[in-house]
Amino acid sequence: MKRKAILVLILALSLCLCLFPVATSADFGDFSGDSDYGSDWSSSDWSSDSSSWDSGSSWSSSDSYSTSSDGDSDAGFLPTVIVFAVIVLIGVVMSRSKTKNKSVPEGATRTAQESLRPMNEYVQLDPKFDATAFGEKLGNLYVQMQNCWQAKNIESVRPYFTDALYQQMDRQLDALRRNGYTNYVERISVLGVNLRGFRQSDGEDHIIAELRTRIVDYTLNDKTGELVKGDKKKEKFLTYEWELTRASGRTTGAAEEMTVVNCPNCGAPLSINATAKCPYCDSVVTVDAHDWAISAIRGIAQRTV
Repeated sequence: MKRKAILVLILALSLCLCLFPVATSADFGDFSGDSDYGSDWSSSDWSSDSSSWDSGSSWSSSDSYSTSSDGDSDAGFLPTVIVFAVIVLIGVVMSRSKTKNKSVPEGATRTAQESLRPMNEYVQLDPKFDATAFGEKLGNLYVQMQNCWQAKNIESVRPYFTDALYQQMDRQLDALRRNGYTNYVERISVLGVNLRGFRQSDGEDHIIAELRTRIVDYTLNDKTGELVKGDKKKEKFLTYEWELTRASGRTTGAAEEMTVVNCPNCGAPLSINATAKCPYCDSVVTVDAHDWAISAIRGIAQRTV
């Protein structure tokens, strides 16, 4: 009798898991998720797939049922489990109903516009700076980043990141490597790049850029080909904020030239423009006065269609 009761409980919990899919993220840096967020893209009816359980509700390991062999005990066990399963299912339905009426969760907070100076003033600091060419470079870099993420090797884009951000991204990608998953990012399109402004602090120039993109992303198990998360057909429209930094005083003409330094470990000459790995001893070499490097990426909004 108890076996049947346990089976009923397992089925009920399995149904709950189906109704509450685990929220997951994907794309370069895990900014694309199962649930939409932010209010950047106009929509008349957004509903979030994310659901939350009350963290205060839990089952204590000290709770137990009597294991008496008395037939009456067994007879009372099954109804108790069934009642519990029904209560859980009712709670699931009510929670989902409330969730549908909730607004879309907020994305990351944009950098305050009042803290930025207009980009047309940056030409006074760097006469050869070309905002259009810079925006095109960022758009091309976005596509390259997604392709590297899918290949599970972002080494080739390392010069375009600060060391701290690169290490953070590589740790996130390492989780895919360990689990034997591949996050496929397809139908990549950069819909627009807007340089919102710049600021200067601590001996560095900072440019804040906003990118609007479209992707299709999903994750497969490398061994079985099974779909782990995502959707092969749904398109995701994403808005990101990128913060790029460069040492103050650098100019476009000088930054375009490769910097020749010697590897501090083996002494080999290297030509780099930001951060690179010595091909002779695998030591990571960083040039402090680097070209523009991404120091932060923020997910502002996502809309799935």
